[in-house]
Amino acid sequence: MKIVVYGMGIIGASFAAALRRAGHTVLGKNRSRGPIETALARGMIDGEAENYSGCDAVILALPPEPVLRELDEGDFPEGIVVSDICGVKKIVEERVRSKPRRYRYVGMHPMAGKETSGIASADADLFCGKNLVVTVCKETDPAALSLVKTLAADAGFGRIVCTSAEEHDKKIALTSQLAHIVSNAYIKSSFAADVSGFTGGSFQDMTRVGGVDETLWSSLYLANRLPLLGEIEGLIARLGEYAEALRAQDRERLTALLREGRLAYESHFSEK
Repeated sequence: MKIVVYGMGIIGASFAAALRRAGHTVLGKNRSRGPIETALARGMIDGEAENYSGCDAVILALPPEPVLRELDEGDFPEGIVVSDICGVKKIVEERVRSKPRRYRYVGMHPMAGKETSGIASADADLFCGKNLVVTVCKETDPAALSLVKTLAADAGFGRIVCTSAEEHDKKIALTSQLAHIVSNAYIKSSFAADVSGFTGGSFQDMTRVGGVDETLWSSLYLANRLPLLGEIEGLIARLGEYAEALRAQDRERLTALLREGRLAYESHFSEK
């Protein structure tokens, strides 16, 4: 297939490299020239896309606002499959459904990445064995969905989960967005600047995603504001219970809270 990947950051360039390695013809598109030159030099793409003519599919590897703009303004050929890898899905799907479109849309969200960003961190193996969420609705074209699943398999994803855009956003608020916010807030402790020799795996786990790209992630958070607010407020309430038990020096209550957490962990994550 002939595919255009618009956005040569870590995710877009990794997609391009993986699909080209799988035998597809891949053209890159980017708002600045530098990443295109890097992608060409590293053999991630076959060339630069001047337009979408003659292509089977387009992958928009862009932040929410540019995705929405391209979905409205892009000169897509009749029937072409257009997908995006945005970390939020409801606002994108609502925009697509707001008026008749020439293209066939299927949303994607790779559950993969690194703490670093940009094409320098891109890797054709980034998605190998990873999860991919695909969003569907009653208007989703079955052939377009099949094509996206084929591309996902060719990119190396190990598991493809289909769900609604609304369900995606609710779960991502917990599994991704809240985790990034907690990490970002955690490293603001006055002690964090001088803990050399005092850190282990738990500290590394808590701080790994703290250095977020504030421009990108603030747009994602605002686009998923209500589900994320619910998760933040729920976490604050739960943390308040631990704080109150400590404040009251209530060992019994603290033990009970920790037991609840352990049992929840075992129920949700322990191997059956």
